[in-house]
Amino acid sequence: MPATRNTTSAPAPAAAATSRLSTLDKWLPAWIGLAMIAGLLLGRFVPVLSDVLARMEVAGLSVPIGLGLLVMMYPVLAKVRYDKITAVTGDKRLLISSLVLNWLLGPAAMFTLAWVFLPDLPEYRTGLIIVGLARCIAMVVIWSDLACGDREATAVLVAINSIFQVVAFSFLGWFYLTVLPGWLDLDAQGLDISVWQIALNVLVFLGIPLIAGFATRWIGERRRGRDWYEERFVPMIGPWALYGLLFTIVLLFALQGEAIISNPLDVARIALPLLAYFALLWFSGLLLGKGIGLGYARSTTLAFTAAGNNFELAIAVAIGTFGATSGQALAGVVGPLIEVPVLVGLVYVSLWAARHWFHTDPHQTGTSPR
Repeated sequence: MPATRNTTSAPAPAAAATSRLSTLDKWLPAWIGLAMIAGLLLGRFVPVLSDVLARMEVAGLSVPIGLGLLVMMYPVLAKVRYDKITAVTGDKRLLISSLVLNWLLGPAAMFTLAWVFLPDLPEYRTGLIIVGLARCIAMVVIWSDLACGDREATAVLVAINSIFQVVAFSFLGWFYLTVLPGWLDLDAQGLDISVWQIALNVLVFLGIPLIAGFATRWIGERRRGRDWYEERFVPMIGPWALYGLLFTIVLLFALQGEAIISNPLDVARIALPLLAYFALLWFSGLLLGKGIGLGYARSTTLAFTAAGNNFELAIAVAIGTFGATSGQALAGVVGPLIEVPVLVGLVYVSLWAARHWFHTDPHQTGTSPR
Protein backbone atom coordinates (compact mmCIF):
# COMPACT_ATOMS: atom_id res chain seq x y z
CA MET A 1 0.00 0.00 0.00
CA PRO A 2 1.16 3.58 -0.40
CA ALA A 3 3.45 4.60 2.40
CA THR A 4 3.51 7.44 4.91
CA ARG A 5 2.05 10.77 3.80
CA ASN A 6 4.55 13.29 2.51
CA THR A 7 4.39 16.50 4.54
CA THR A 8 6.94 18.52 2.55
CA SER A 9 6.26 20.69 -0.47
CA ALA A 10 4.53 18.63 -3.11
CA PRO A 11 6.66 17.38 -6.02
CA ALA A 12 5.25 16.63 -9.44
CA PRO A 13 2.22 14.31 -9.22
CA ALA A 14 3.90 11.31 -10.86
CA ALA A 15 7.00 11.65 -8.70
CA ALA A 16 4.88 12.10 -5.58
CA ALA A 17 2.91 8.96 -6.34
CA THR A 18 6.07 6.93 -6.85
CA SER A 19 7.71 8.24 -3.68
CA ARG A 20 4.77 7.04 -1.60
CA LEU A 21 5.06 3.45 -2.82
CA SER A 22 7.24 0.88 -1.11
CA THR A 23 9.47 -1.44 -3.13
CA LEU A 24 6.85 -4.15 -2.67
CA ASP A 25 4.14 -1.91 -4.15
CA LYS A 26 6.23 -0.57 -7.03
CA TRP A 27 7.01 -4.07 -8.28
CA LEU A 28 3.63 -5.60 -7.45
CA PRO A 29 2.87 -6.85 -11.02
CA ALA A 30 6.27 -8.59 -11.08
CA TRP A 31 5.71 -10.23 -7.68
CA ILE A 32 2.25 -11.40 -8.72
CA GLY A 33 3.60 -12.75 -12.01
CA LEU A 34 6.33 -14.64 -10.17
CA ALA A 35 3.79 -16.00 -7.68
CA MET A 36 1.59 -17.27 -10.53
CA ILE A 37 4.58 -18.90 -12.25
CA ALA A 38 5.77 -20.43 -8.97
CA GLY A 39 2.32 -21.87 -8.31
CA LEU A 40 2.05 -23.33 -11.82
CA LEU A 41 5.52 -24.89 -11.56
CA LEU A 42 4.79 -26.34 -8.13
CA GLY A 43 1.54 -27.83 -9.37
CA ARG A 44 3.29 -29.25 -12.42
CA PHE A 45 6.49 -30.64 -10.93
CA VAL A 46 5.42 -31.35 -7.34
CA PRO A 47 2.06 -33.09 -7.91
CA VAL A 48 1.94 -34.36 -4.34
CA LEU A 49 1.56 -30.74 -3.21
CA SER A 50 -1.71 -30.40 -5.12
CA ASP A 51 -2.99 -33.58 -3.49
CA VAL A 52 -2.02 -32.34 -0.03
CA LEU A 53 -3.70 -28.97 -0.60
CA ALA A 54 -6.84 -30.63 -1.94
CA ARG A 55 -7.11 -32.77 1.20
CA MET A 56 -6.56 -29.89 3.64
CA GLU A 57 -10.19 -28.81 3.79
CA VAL A 58 -12.64 -28.21 6.62
CA ALA A 59 -16.36 -28.01 5.75
CA GLY A 60 -15.44 -27.55 2.08
CA LEU A 61 -13.00 -24.68 2.77
CA SER A 62 -9.30 -24.95 1.97
CA VAL A 63 -7.41 -24.28 5.21
CA PRO A 64 -4.15 -22.99 3.61
CA ILE A 65 -6.02 -20.75 1.16
CA GLY A 66 -8.28 -19.54 3.96
CA LEU A 67 -5.25 -18.60 6.08
CA GLY A 68 -3.73 -16.74 3.14
CA LEU A 69 -6.93 -14.78 2.62
CA LEU A 70 -7.18 -13.91 6.31
CA VAL A 71 -3.60 -12.60 6.31
CA MET A 72 -4.38 -10.67 3.12
CA MET A 73 -7.57 -9.01 4.34
CA TYR A 74 -6.76 -8.24 7.98
CA PRO A 75 -4.30 -5.32 7.46
CA VAL A 76 -6.63 -3.48 5.08
CA LEU A 77 -9.65 -3.90 7.37
CA ALA A 78 -7.52 -2.79 10.33
CA LYS A 79 -6.87 0.49 8.44
CA VAL A 80 -10.56 1.33 8.08
CA ARG A 81 -11.81 4.23 10.22
CA TYR A 82 -15.02 2.65 11.43
CA ASP A 83 -16.22 5.88 13.01
CA LYS A 84 -16.62 7.32 9.48
CA ILE A 85 -18.72 4.47 8.04
CA THR A 86 -22.03 6.20 8.86
CA ALA A 87 -21.05 8.94 6.38
CA VAL A 88 -20.78 6.26 3.69
CA THR A 89 -24.09 4.55 4.42
CA GLY A 90 -25.87 7.85 3.90
CA ASP A 91 -24.64 8.06 0.29
CA LYS A 92 -27.60 6.50 -1.51
CA ARG A 93 -26.06 7.15 -4.93
CA LEU A 94 -23.10 4.96 -4.05
CA LEU A 95 -25.14 2.17 -2.45
CA ILE A 96 -27.79 1.97 -5.18
CA SER A 97 -25.15 2.10 -7.94
CA SER A 98 -23.22 -0.73 -6.31
CA LEU A 99 -26.30 -2.92 -5.98
CA VAL A 100 -27.25 -2.37 -9.63
CA LEU A 101 -23.75 -3.10 -10.91
CA ASN A 102 -23.16 -6.13 -8.70
CA TRP A 103 -26.51 -7.88 -8.72
CA LEU A 104 -28.13 -6.83 -12.01
CA LEU A 105 -25.43 -5.94 -14.53
CA GLY A 106 -22.71 -8.32 -13.30
CA PRO A 107 -24.58 -11.66 -13.47
CA ALA A 108 -26.43 -10.67 -16.66
CA ALA A 109 -23.17 -9.62 -18.36
CA MET A 110 -21.39 -12.86 -17.46
CA PHE A 111 -24.37 -14.97 -18.59
CA THR A 112 -24.39 -13.17 -21.96
CA LEU A 113 -20.62 -13.34 -22.47
CA ALA A 114 -20.45 -17.01 -21.47
CA TRP A 115 -23.07 -17.94 -24.05
CA VAL A 116 -21.53 -15.73 -26.76
CA PHE A 117 -17.97 -17.04 -26.33
CA LEU A 118 -18.64 -20.63 -25.18
CA PRO A 119 -21.85 -21.85 -26.86
CA ASP A 120 -20.30 -25.30 -27.51
CA LEU A 121 -18.64 -25.80 -24.10
CA PRO A 122 -21.40 -26.15 -21.48
CA GLU A 123 -19.13 -27.05 -18.55
CA TYR A 124 -16.88 -24.00 -18.94
CA ARG A 125 -19.91 -21.83 -19.65
CA THR A 126 -21.58 -22.93 -16.43
CA GLY A 127 -18.38 -22.35 -14.47
CA LEU A 128 -18.15 -18.78 -15.77
CA ILE A 129 -21.77 -18.06 -14.91
CA ILE A 130 -21.08 -19.24 -11.35
CA VAL A 131 -18.08 -16.87 -11.22
CA GLY A 132 -20.35 -14.02 -12.31
CA LEU A 133 -22.79 -14.77 -9.48
CA ALA A 134 -20.10 -14.74 -6.77
CA ARG A 135 -19.59 -11.05 -6.00
CA CYS A 136 -16.28 -9.97 -4.53
CA ILE A 137 -15.80 -9.91 -0.76
CA ALA A 138 -12.04 -10.50 -0.52
CA MET A 139 -9.39 -9.24 -2.92
CA VAL A 140 -11.36 -6.09 -3.76
CA VAL A 141 -10.05 -4.53 -0.55
CA ILE A 142 -6.52 -4.90 -1.92
CA TRP A 143 -7.24 -3.47 -5.37
CA SER A 144 -9.27 -0.56 -4.00
CA ASP A 145 -6.59 0.29 -1.45
CA LEU A 146 -3.78 0.18 -4.02
CA ALA A 147 -5.83 2.50 -6.26
CA CYS A 148 -6.34 4.91 -3.31
CA GLY A 149 -10.06 4.25 -3.12
CA ASP A 150 -12.27 5.05 -0.15
CA ARG A 151 -11.54 2.40 2.50
CA GLU A 152 -14.69 3.06 4.48
CA ALA A 153 -16.83 2.85 1.33
CA THR A 154 -15.08 -0.40 0.38
CA ALA A 155 -15.87 -1.88 3.79
CA VAL A 156 -19.55 -0.91 3.51
CA LEU A 157 -19.95 -2.23 -0.06
CA VAL A 158 -18.19 -5.48 0.82
CA ALA A 159 -20.53 -5.93 3.79
CA ILE A 160 -23.59 -5.28 1.61
CA ASN A 161 -22.35 -7.73 -1.03
CA SER A 162 -21.84 -10.34 1.68
CA ILE A 163 -25.43 -10.01 2.89
CA PHE A 164 -26.81 -10.16 -0.64
CA GLN A 165 -24.56 -13.13 -1.40
CA VAL A 166 -26.10 -15.20 1.37
CA VAL A 167 -29.61 -14.23 0.30
CA ALA A 168 -29.33 -14.12 -3.48
CA PHE A 169 -26.65 -16.56 -4.67
CA SER A 170 -28.78 -19.72 -4.71
CA PHE A 171 -31.75 -17.93 -6.28
CA LEU A 172 -29.62 -16.32 -9.01
CA GLY A 173 -27.90 -19.65 -9.70
CA TRP A 174 -31.28 -21.29 -10.21
CA PHE A 175 -32.45 -18.41 -12.41
CA TYR A 176 -29.40 -18.12 -14.69
CA LEU A 177 -28.65 -21.86 -14.96
CA THR A 178 -32.19 -23.25 -15.12
CA VAL A 179 -34.97 -20.72 -15.62
CA LEU A 180 -33.49 -18.21 -18.10
CA PRO A 181 -31.94 -20.86 -20.40
CA GLY A 182 -35.35 -22.58 -20.46
CA TRP A 183 -37.07 -19.37 -21.48
CA LEU A 184 -34.51 -18.88 -24.27
CA ASP A 185 -34.55 -22.58 -25.35
CA LEU A 186 -30.92 -22.98 -24.31
CA ASP A 187 -29.17 -25.90 -22.66
CA ALA A 188 -29.92 -25.71 -18.91
CA GLN A 189 -27.60 -26.92 -16.12
CA GLY A 190 -29.04 -26.56 -12.63
CA LEU A 191 -27.14 -25.50 -9.53
CA ASP A 192 -27.77 -27.02 -6.12
CA ILE A 193 -25.95 -25.10 -3.39
CA SER A 194 -27.00 -24.52 0.20
CA VAL A 195 -27.30 -21.12 1.83
CA TRP A 196 -25.17 -22.48 4.68
CA GLN A 197 -22.19 -23.07 2.36
CA ILE A 198 -22.42 -19.48 1.11
CA ALA A 199 -22.80 -18.12 4.64
CA LEU A 200 -19.77 -20.11 5.78
CA ASN A 201 -17.62 -18.60 3.03
CA VAL A 202 -18.78 -15.10 3.97
CA LEU A 203 -18.18 -15.74 7.67
CA VAL A 204 -14.64 -17.03 7.15
CA PHE A 205 -13.38 -14.74 4.39
CA LEU A 206 -15.03 -11.54 5.64
CA GLY A 207 -16.34 -11.95 9.18
CA ILE A 208 -13.12 -13.04 10.88
CA PRO A 209 -10.79 -10.36 9.42
CA LEU A 210 -13.49 -7.70 9.81
CA ILE A 211 -13.92 -8.44 13.52
CA ALA A 212 -10.14 -8.64 13.99
CA GLY A 213 -9.59 -5.34 12.15
CA PHE A 214 -12.28 -3.53 14.14
CA ALA A 215 -11.00 -4.90 17.45
CA THR A 216 -7.41 -3.96 16.62
CA ARG A 217 -8.30 -0.34 15.85
CA TRP A 218 -10.59 -0.01 18.88
CA ILE A 219 -8.01 -1.42 21.31
CA GLY A 220 -5.04 0.32 19.67
CA GLU A 221 -6.62 3.78 19.69
CA ARG A 222 -7.91 3.43 23.25
CA ARG A 223 -4.51 2.40 24.60
CA ARG A 224 -2.04 4.32 22.43
CA GLY A 225 -4.07 6.95 20.56
CA ARG A 226 -4.95 7.46 16.90
CA ASP A 227 -1.64 9.10 15.96
CA TRP A 228 0.35 6.06 17.14
CA TYR A 229 -2.09 3.71 15.45
CA GLU A 230 -2.01 5.51 12.07
CA GLU A 231 1.69 6.42 12.02
CA ARG A 232 3.31 3.41 13.69
CA PHE A 233 1.02 0.38 13.72
CA VAL A 234 -0.62 0.68 10.27
CA PRO A 235 2.70 0.95 8.35
CA MET A 236 3.99 -2.06 10.29
CA ILE A 237 1.11 -4.39 9.33
CA GLY A 238 0.49 -2.95 5.84
CA PRO A 239 2.91 -5.16 3.85
CA TRP A 240 1.33 -8.34 5.23
CA ALA A 241 -1.71 -7.77 3.01
CA LEU A 242 0.42 -8.28 -0.07
CA TYR A 243 2.33 -11.17 1.51
CA GLY A 244 -1.01 -12.88 2.05
CA LEU A 245 -2.08 -12.09 -1.50
CA LEU A 246 1.10 -13.60 -3.00
CA PHE A 247 0.86 -16.68 -0.77
CA THR A 248 -2.77 -17.22 -1.81
CA ILE A 249 -1.93 -16.87 -5.51
CA VAL A 250 0.85 -19.47 -5.24
CA LEU A 251 -1.52 -21.95 -3.58
CA LEU A 252 -4.37 -21.38 -6.06
CA PHE A 253 -2.17 -21.92 -9.07
CA ALA A 254 -0.41 -24.89 -7.50
CA LEU A 255 -3.80 -26.51 -6.89
CA GLN A 256 -4.81 -26.32 -10.57
CA GLY A 257 -1.43 -26.00 -12.26
CA GLU A 258 -1.68 -29.31 -14.11
CA ALA A 259 -5.14 -28.51 -15.49
CA ILE A 260 -4.06 -25.06 -16.63
CA ILE A 261 -0.83 -26.19 -18.31
CA SER A 262 -2.39 -29.22 -20.00
CA ASN A 263 -5.37 -27.26 -21.43
CA PRO A 264 -3.88 -24.02 -22.82
CA LEU A 265 -6.46 -23.61 -25.60
CA ASP A 266 -9.34 -24.15 -23.19
CA VAL A 267 -7.82 -21.61 -20.81
CA ALA A 268 -7.55 -19.12 -23.68
CA ARG A 269 -11.21 -19.60 -24.61
CA ILE A 270 -12.29 -19.14 -21.00
CA ALA A 271 -10.06 -16.06 -20.71
CA LEU A 272 -11.75 -14.11 -23.52
CA PRO A 273 -15.18 -13.63 -21.86
CA LEU A 274 -13.44 -12.97 -18.55
CA LEU A 275 -11.36 -10.17 -20.06
CA ALA A 276 -14.46 -8.62 -21.60
CA TYR A 277 -16.34 -8.98 -18.31
CA PHE A 278 -13.70 -7.33 -16.09
CA ALA A 279 -13.26 -4.44 -18.52
CA LEU A 280 -17.02 -3.89 -18.91
CA LEU A 281 -17.79 -3.92 -15.17
CA TRP A 282 -14.78 -1.83 -14.15
CA PHE A 283 -15.28 0.93 -16.71
CA SER A 284 -19.04 0.91 -16.06
CA GLY A 285 -18.39 1.47 -12.36
CA LEU A 286 -15.80 4.20 -12.84
CA LEU A 287 -17.81 6.10 -15.47
CA LEU A 288 -21.04 5.76 -13.49
CA GLY A 289 -19.34 7.08 -10.36
CA LYS A 290 -17.92 10.04 -12.26
CA GLY A 291 -21.25 10.66 -13.96
CA ILE A 292 -23.21 10.90 -10.71
CA GLY A 293 -20.52 12.99 -9.00
CA LEU A 294 -19.07 10.55 -6.48
CA GLY A 295 -15.51 11.84 -6.84
CA TYR A 296 -12.41 9.77 -7.54
CA ALA A 297 -12.04 7.78 -4.30
CA ARG A 298 -15.60 6.43 -4.26
CA SER A 299 -15.79 6.04 -8.04
CA THR A 300 -12.74 3.79 -8.10
CA THR A 301 -14.09 1.84 -5.12
CA LEU A 302 -17.36 1.37 -7.01
CA ALA A 303 -15.43 0.18 -10.08
CA PHE A 304 -13.36 -2.43 -8.26
CA THR A 305 -16.23 -3.78 -6.17
CA ALA A 306 -18.20 -4.22 -9.40
CA ALA A 307 -15.39 -5.89 -11.37
CA GLY A 308 -14.06 -8.21 -8.67
CA ASN A 309 -15.46 -11.67 -7.99
CA ASN A 310 -15.42 -14.03 -5.03
CA PHE A 311 -13.45 -16.78 -6.76
CA GLU A 312 -13.10 -18.67 -3.46
CA LEU A 313 -16.87 -19.18 -3.34
CA ALA A 314 -17.11 -19.85 -7.08
CA ILE A 315 -14.42 -22.55 -6.94
CA ALA A 316 -15.91 -24.10 -3.81
CA VAL A 317 -19.38 -24.22 -5.39
CA ALA A 318 -18.07 -25.63 -8.68
CA ILE A 319 -16.05 -28.34 -6.94
CA GLY A 320 -18.81 -29.19 -4.48
CA THR A 321 -21.48 -29.39 -7.19
CA PHE A 322 -19.62 -30.77 -10.22
CA GLY A 323 -16.36 -32.22 -8.86
CA ALA A 324 -12.73 -31.09 -8.53
CA THR A 325 -11.76 -32.29 -12.03
CA SER A 326 -14.82 -30.83 -13.78
CA GLY A 327 -14.77 -28.17 -16.48
CA GLN A 328 -16.80 -25.97 -14.15
CA ALA A 329 -14.02 -26.12 -11.55
CA LEU A 330 -11.37 -25.34 -14.18
CA ALA A 331 -13.34 -22.27 -15.29
CA GLY A 332 -13.48 -21.14 -11.67
CA VAL A 333 -9.71 -21.49 -11.30
CA VAL A 334 -9.05 -19.61 -14.54
CA GLY A 335 -11.03 -16.74 -12.98
CA PRO A 336 -8.19 -15.53 -10.68
CA LEU A 337 -5.65 -16.43 -13.38
CA ILE A 338 -7.20 -13.64 -15.46
CA GLU A 339 -8.59 -11.44 -12.68
CA VAL A 340 -5.37 -10.88 -10.77
CA PRO A 341 -3.20 -9.43 -13.57
CA VAL A 342 -6.14 -7.57 -15.16
CA LEU A 343 -7.19 -5.85 -11.95
CA VAL A 344 -3.58 -5.06 -11.09
CA GLY A 345 -3.38 -3.37 -14.47
CA LEU A 346 -6.61 -1.53 -13.76
CA VAL A 347 -5.08 -0.19 -10.54
CA TYR A 348 -2.60 1.71 -12.70
CA VAL A 349 -5.35 2.75 -15.12
CA SER A 350 -7.31 4.03 -12.15
CA LEU A 351 -4.37 6.10 -10.87
CA TRP A 352 -3.95 7.52 -14.38
CA ALA A 353 -7.68 8.30 -14.58
CA ALA A 354 -7.50 10.15 -11.25
CA ARG A 355 -5.24 12.76 -12.80
CA HIS A 356 -6.61 12.87 -16.34
CA TRP A 357 -10.36 12.29 -15.80
CA PHE A 358 -10.89 13.50 -12.24
CA HIS A 359 -8.02 16.05 -12.20
CA THR A 360 -6.89 15.14 -8.71
CA ASP A 361 -3.96 13.54 -6.90
CA PRO A 362 -5.27 10.05 -5.99
CA HIS A 363 -3.06 9.88 -2.88
CA GLN A 364 -4.90 12.85 -1.38
CA THR A 365 -8.51 11.82 -2.12
CA GLY A 366 -9.25 8.90 0.21
CA THR A 367 -10.89 9.27 3.59
CA SER A 368 -7.99 7.54 5.32
CA PRO A 369 -4.40 8.77 5.29
CA ARG A 370 -2.17 6.87 2.89
